[in-house]
Amino acid sequence: MTEEPYRWLEAIGNRREYVREQLKGGSPVFAVTLPEGIVLLGVGAGQSKVFELFDRHALAGLGHPADIEKIRQAAIDAAHMEAFNRAPEDVSLRRLVGFGLSPQLKTNFEQIFSAPFLVEFLLAEVGAEPGQDLIARLHFDGAFQLHTKGVVVAASQREPEAAARTWLNQALDGKVKRSEVVEVLLQAWWCLAEDKPLGDGLPSEAERRDGWRKAVNGRSIEVGWLARQGQRRARYEELTLAQLGL
Repeated sequence: MTEEPYRWLEAIGNRREYVREQLKGGSPVFAVTLPEGIVLLGVGAGQSKVFELFDRHALAGLGHPADIEKIRQAAIDAAHMEAFNRAPEDVSLRRLVGFGLSPQLKTNFEQIFSAPFLVEFLLAEVGAEPGQDLIARLHFDGAFQLHTKGVVVAASQREPEAAARTWLNQALDGKVKRSEVVEVLLQAWWCLAEDKPLGDGLPSEAERRDGWRKAVNGRSIEVGWLARQGQRRARYEELTLAQLGL
């Protein structure tokens, strides 16, 4: 009996390595808070990566398409239940993540005799003012971090993800136009997808621009926009590169 906790810890460690290995090479997703709203971006190969969730909420994810869809549907169900029990304006990202999705992912990950979810997520909530925006970085094991400003990245490996977030926060400092922001995000996507450094040895801007344009051939670029102001209750809309002038 005394060996059981150690076996469980070993199994969890193996499970964590397995998930990270399965996610390796997954196309990263991004979210950025701007004065007029929140941009979410993903580049896929046929499967959607950016989704509307509820009135002020959106999701972007990488991983197995079936697992992304399961968590997306769970988030939608939780949001609608919250709106029914309370009011639509009471649906909050903190509750969706903290009391809904995070416990579900944690429970699934720790049940070592069932298949784990192969997913990494960003969830965004646009506020009435920039300081009220919220972006959650949700991991496959239920761990999450909340961010109220700047750029947040979800990638398949921790070190490149951290490097991308650091570089993007510097590169996007002072930029407020959606077209400029999306252009820089696509450069970062290319660097991550092609395993290019986002620190010392960073490719030139011309190489990054040319690189992402060539790399997206045959892929779909999804840009989600959560508008801060609007006539509709639902603030989400999909943008195309043509609309952005790219």
